[in-house]
Amino acid sequence: MADKHSSPTDRVEALYRELVTHYGGGDDRELRAAAKLLLVALAKFRAHGGRRWAELLDEYVDIVKHDPGRLERMLQSNSGTSPDELQA
Repeated sequence: MADKHSSPTDRVEALYRELVTHYGGGDDRELRAAAKLLLVALAKFRAHGGRRWAELLDEYVDIVKHDPGRLERMLQSNSGTSPDELQA
């Protein structure tokens, strides 16, 4: 796993790689690892997203579906090393 000085995004990527390794040579191991992260993220999003959590989720899904460039920029901007550098 990534060291404590890496960004949160870097640590999530490291966890993803760890999950892929955990699934070994199984079919769709990358998809299974991504699905596991997504399920955990959805549970946290719902728990902490307030009354508008579903609307906010739809906004993010829309970005993923229709604006891959924006998604990439969001991921890159969240690769900062300090909390004040993070943006959604």
